[in-house]
Amino acid sequence: MIVKNDLFDYSNRYIYQDSNHFKFSIDSILLAEFANRNYKNKKILDLCAGNMAVPLILSKYTESKIVGFEIQKEIYQLGKNSIELNKLEEQLDIINDDVKNINQYFPSECFDIMVCNPPYFKVNDDRLMNKDKELSIARHEKLITLEDIYIIAKSHLINKGSLFLVHRVERLDEIIDLGYKYQLNVKEIQFVSTKKGEKPRILLVRAVKNSKSGIKVNSEICIESVKSYQNIFKEL
Repeated sequence: MIVKNDLFDYSNRYIYQDSNHFKFSIDSILLAEFANRNYKNKKILDLCAGNMAVPLILSKYTESKIVGFEIQKEIYQLGKNSIELNKLEEQLDIINDDVKNINQYFPSECFDIMVCNPPYFKVNDDRLMNKDKELSIARHEKLITLEDIYIIAKSHLINKGSLFLVHRVERLDEIIDLGYKYQLNVKEIQFVSTKKGEKPRILLVRAVKNSKSGIKVNSEICIESVKSYQNIFKEL
């Protein structure tokens, strides 16, 4: 069932979701807030845009142009309808295609910022494997891998451009290794726990193209009692 929801506590932002198949998660909100750096006149790309939750939130903070790729037709339509619902056609756009085909749409080194909430699990990892096609593609690396994301970022980010990524803590070693491999050194790490006393399962990273080595690790944040996510990382 297609429903129109408030975009959490972001006033005057609404989003279409499919209550039976696909809904954006808190991870998307965290990614958008982590990537919020008061950008002006930047070109921003969302590699796995879903129903455009991350671009919709970022549009509250910046007037920069934001483009998203979403490979699944039904979810793409949710994103497109959400853009129109919020009357943001001049700022936001979504493309229904595999982001690995990005060369057909944009030249190399044309984006200042990339954001990505990718599938978390490898295909041979049976956790959360869902019979629902849309959910299984969103959760498992059936159509795009972590390495694919780094390849795209290397080719289409400008020099010193930033890649913002939300992922599982257990894949941090791979995130750092791929960063070295593709000249996108991880410069900042943010651990997030969902309950007090529990180890964090989610992390956010900022990797910078052609940057020097050296990583800043921010203080861990617990979101168990968070009432508003707006500017949650502002003091970092």
